[in-house]
Amino acid sequence: MEHKDIDHLFRHHSGKMVSVLTRIFGLKHLDIIEDAVQDTFIKASISWRKEIPKHPEAWLTKAAKNRLLDIFRALNTQRKYRSSIKTGTDAIAINELFLDSEIEDAQLRMVFTACHPKLDPRDRISFALKTISGFSIKEISTALLTKEETIKKRLSRARKAIQKSNIKFHIPKGKALQHRLESVMEVLYLVFNEGFHSNNKDQLIRKDLCGEAMRLCQLLLKHKDTRTSESYALFALMCFHSARLEAKIGLNNEILDLKQQDRNLWHFPLVELGNTIMYKAVKADVFSCYHYEAAIAAEHLRAKSFEDTDWNKILQWYEALNNLQPMPIHLLTMAVICIQIKDYDKSNNYFQQIDPDQLEQRSYLYYAAKSDLYAEQDNLKLALDHLLNALNRVNNTSEKDYLQRKYTELLSKA
Repeated sequence: MEHKDIDHLFRHHSGKMVSVLTRIFGLKHLDIIEDAVQDTFIKASISWRKEIPKHPEAWLTKAAKNRLLDIFRALNTQRKYRSSIKTGTDAIAINELFLDSEIEDAQLRMVFTACHPKLDPRDRISFALKTISGFSIKEISTALLTKEETIKKRLSRARKAIQKSNIKFHIPKGKALQHRLESVMEVLYLVFNEGFHSNNKDQLIRKDLCGEAMRLCQLLLKHKDTRTSESYALFALMCFHSARLEAKIGLNNEILDLKQQDRNLWHFPLVELGNTIMYKAVKADVFSCYHYEAAIAAEHLRAKSFEDTDWNKILQWYEALNNLQPMPIHLLTMAVICIQIKDYDKSNNYFQQIDPDQLEQRSYLYYAAKSDLYAEQDNLKLALDHLLNALNRVNNTSEKDYLQRKYTELLSKA
């Protein structure tokens, strides 16, 4: 097992253990629990320098169980907790709490805690990545393009909100469940998107974020109360996008758009899984934004080549999506599609409805797309001006190189 595999195992197992121990001791002791789990992994990393155990995950689980007694002592409530665990009507034996099904239940409880409406929306992703996914503050900072001090403040603010509001470590029921589930899916969607198209300067794709979002989404599908049409559609969308991850970056780490991608590199078992999940998602009559986005992604995957893409069908899906959830990025995508079908007037109409500043860190996409429109209309001067504007705004190195290649190619035609 390589060092990176050990890091992945630690991170993955950390979220599990924090969730299980929080179920036992409560959210008010979250700081102590996280410190204890971190301490366990530090000891493991030292112990494993000489020899890695045959079953490392089982080793960590056993270590976490043993750590329970240390936490009892740290909280100075050993007798009280032992009594409640052994005799409480709702209590489960310690060993049973570490069964796979119980670990998943504890993690799902933590997901719903992280997405509680009493938490600031800006804090939810950071808190979820820290407590459920085991990301370090530095990793969260890198993933979200935010200073480490800001992440620390967000985590602190989230914990204070949990204490102040006396948030319970459970999965809500009834109307509260539906509202919270929407928040949960939004957080998972944002985590996946950051992995699929990262704002990180040096790394366009973060597979760890994509994988983590998919793992947490699967937890929703395993629970009868969170297994909904929308959660199925969200997971199908993740499958469809993940199927193209290997084809998005070339051999020299250059970004490849849909036209340039080698479709033989698309992972079709994931496409098939997405199709299977999508059949379940459309059994209900009401479609969510995730349904429409999954339908769009599936349409791209269905095309045998870029030229075979049914752009009119995709435009219909985007129009339905934008009617349901109006967003500048949807208008921009519709403008780009209209360039593909050579309806330049309609494309320009969509562009006129967009304030590029509303796209924030993605504003460079507006100028790059507008450049394409001008280039198609043989207005090379405006095409170059807009592409230069895009280059001045883009952050990711791969995307900057991609736009620079387009600029050089346009300049040769001017």
